[in-house]
Amino acid sequence: MKAIISQDSIVYFNTECYVSLNKHLKATNYSKLFIIVDENTLEHCYPDFCSKIETTLDIEVIQIEAGEENKNIETCSGVWNALSELNADRKCLIINIGGGVVTDLGGFVASTYKRGINYINVPTSLLAMVDASVGGKTGVDLGNLKNQIGVINTSEMVLIDTNFLNTLPQNEMRSGLAEMLKHGLIQDEQYWNKLIDLSKLTTSDLDDLIYESVVIKNNVVTQDPTEQGLRKTLNFGHTLGHAIESYYLENENKTTLLHGEAVAIGMVLACYISTKLTNLSPDTCDSIKQAILDTYEKVIFDTSDLAPIIELMKFDKKNSHGNINFVLLSAIGSTVIDQTVPNDIILESFEYYMN
Repeated sequence: MKAIISQDSIVYFNTECYVSLNKHLKATNYSKLFIIVDENTLEHCYPDFCSKIETTLDIEVIQIEAGEENKNIETCSGVWNALSELNADRKCLIINIGGGVVTDLGGFVASTYKRGINYINVPTSLLAMVDASVGGKTGVDLGNLKNQIGVINTSEMVLIDTNFLNTLPQNEMRSGLAEMLKHGLIQDEQYWNKLIDLSKLTTSDLDDLIYESVVIKNNVVTQDPTEQGLRKTLNFGHTLGHAIESYYLENENKTTLLHGEAVAIGMVLACYISTKLTNLSPDTCDSIKQAILDTYEKVIFDTSDLAPIIELMKFDKKNSHGNINFVLLSAIGSTVIDQTVPNDIILESFEYYMN
């Protein structure tokens, strides 16, 4: 698959990943190489990755704990201290091998340590490949609030080796699929239609779909790198999805939802809201809901859950001037940004989702 140029970075795929990385390491005078992993990628991905890189650099491995609950400033402090203790200077390189937690946090650590050192992302989950791979967004959560602290800073390159997907459980694959479905809904009805008939797909088809998803996101972020307009469309389903994810993360009585599982719910809710405010066809809304529920198990919300979820939306990063801003659809492939939504319609959307 042909490499994708993304702002100041390049996304490479499969065997080309290691050819390009080894050329980069040979051509660049790095002082030392640091690899950030979690316990899962240390076991399942790091050995294979390391067997394919060619370098005489000293390599230090820094392990963080897996899981969204560890994507915080405390974990960053641990990594910053480890870098300092291991004599990392401004000419070293960080390679982040992992899902979105590792790539987001590792990118933020690299972007802020000694005011910024180079880093490379190796996304190993489907979600990270199609979502965190381009756009340069780095950061961590503030308590249970998603991605409140961070910077936009692109990596030197992104290496997408789809063989790493063989290490993932099915729920993690479904989590990544939600972002791909979103790309179809906001940009390309033909792509959406390919995704909702996954029963006929081969492994090769999946590689092609991942590539197409990265192209869609890259086209958006290249046109609007700092999220002034078009890039906001990538938040479709995320205003309520992030609030639901945060609520389930902080509530001990709830089973934590993966990011994609929460966003899938958020997309159904946003589609219903779109029928009320931006003229999305109810039949289209119903077909989207059915396609999503065919893949994701329905979550049952109690009435008491809804007020705190709505309250959490006020922390959404798209908000401005006191307004909670939604991304809505007028049709598949056509979005409307910066939409404010009355609470009664939000409550109706939950009824629609559950009924």
